[in-house]
Amino acid sequence: MKDAVSKYVKPKSLTWWASVFPLFAGLALAFATAVPGMDWLSGMVESLFPGLSAAALVNMGLVGIGLRGAFK
Repeated sequence: MKDAVSKYVKPKSLTWWASVFPLFAGLALAFATAVPGMDWLSGMVESLFPGLSAAALVNMGLVGIGLRGAFK
């Protein structure tokens, strides 16, 4: 189990962070649209990633993490 996690979680890798950032932004956007009063968070995410939905951001992050784990 530890090998499977360490294959995908690489906090010292810049490419890992480049994939995790859209994943967290997509989750934040989905959370912000579901909770009233969190318009500031959705506005911040939409200014960073204009025109992308929460699902697109989450998928972009998961694909990046998966590709990072596939290549050694």
